[in-house]
Amino acid sequence: MLAAMPRPATTPAPPGDASARARGDACPGTLRLHRADDGALARIRVPGGVLTADQADVLRELAGRLGDGELHLTSRGNVQLRGLGQEHGGELASRLRESGLLPSERHERIRNVVASPLSGLDGRGERDVRPWLSALDTLLCASDAAAGLSGRFLFALDDGRGDVDALGADVTLRARSEGNALLRIGAEETVLRIPGAGAPQAALVAAEAFLDASPASGAWRVADLPTGAGPLVDEVERRLRAAGVRTTRTVAPVAPQGSTAPATGAVTGPRDVVALSAGLPLGRIGAEPWQMLTDIARHCGDGELRLTPWRGIVVPGAERERATELLDSLGEAGLIVGPHSPWTGVGACIGRPGCAKSLADVRSQAAAALGPVGALPVYWSGCERRCGHPQGEWIDVVATPDGHEVAHVRDGRKDAPVRITDSPPALAAAVSAARRGIG
Repeated sequence: MLAAMPRPATTPAPPGDASARARGDACPGTLRLHRADDGALARIRVPGGVLTADQADVLRELAGRLGDGELHLTSRGNVQLRGLGQEHGGELASRLRESGLLPSERHERIRNVVASPLSGLDGRGERDVRPWLSALDTLLCASDAAAGLSGRFLFALDDGRGDVDALGADVTLRARSEGNALLRIGAEETVLRIPGAGAPQAALVAAEAFLDASPASGAWRVADLPTGAGPLVDEVERRLRAAGVRTTRTVAPVAPQGSTAPATGAVTGPRDVVALSAGLPLGRIGAEPWQMLTDIARHCGDGELRLTPWRGIVVPGAERERATELLDSLGEAGLIVGPHSPWTGVGACIGRPGCAKSLADVRSQAAAALGPVGALPVYWSGCERRCGHPQGEWIDVVATPDGHEVAHVRDGRKDAPVRITDSPPALAAAVSAARRGIG
């Protein structure tokens, strides 16, 4: 484990000053509610997406009593509660604190950590990253400097399979079979091989080095640095070596973006147990199916739920002989539990009426244009901001003042869009054709 490292004496205070960054960082949290058209919104950080069954019960109860009754998952495996009253902020924070979901008020918006959701469950990957997850969260909450990170800064803990390495995090740890880890800064292909035991603190060192490299009113994320990530890699390597950490430079391309989400259904592991993987249509779930998942976790599984960055939920530890029965019940409750659901690969932002910037009720439009099964993913956006859009290859549907634009996105490039005026049948046909690669 790395020793605590003092920050350089020549570092000016503003870049790492939490109060300076907080004034310009509008990311919602649990202590700063976001005002939306359907009421206040709270974003609850869930590092690695890991919830205990008791914590899941608390979120369901708060959503039903204080919000719109649904839980909304984000592309970082966090939970949003919508339709809250502004007067509910104090009670919300108090309940979350009691349940362990708010361990540090100063750090609550910066606990953005995604982790391989099937790590340790299916026999794949190079190591179980759960110890890294617990260690990194503890280190973040204990670091005064880390409180200055923006709510957009993202850590990724990849067990070696390449799933969350593909998500474009600011700091990524990727496990290696020899017990080491690769430390990636942004999208740099030049990475640092480091001992796996000290990987979480090395990730913290990288985040603190980023703070020192970014002006208070400038970069919120590594990709925003005007000099690119290369100089930051150099500085992180210098700091690690100064602390006595053995580092080796190597080249490791970022894992390809695409279908890296866990398959829905039963995930077979090396023991006589399985994990149940379910997708949430449009990333939202009501109280009843959430309660079903929680009950499975508590009575049939390992007592936890893992929320995925692909807006799904994994319940570890179910008995193999009960898997089909449990999945059938979840499917009947409206969840995606197999590849043949027409909801597979369909996503959308909140749209109207929840967002004032949205030009359309894109969720209803997405529901009216489902299928074809097995086609390219599609994401519906109510405006050009494209909040929550996926990575990799997908069909981009964006509402415009006079209709919609439909385009194929791949490798970061977008084809010329097809423009559809206000005709639901024509829009559905255009989306279906695009998802099948026609045109």
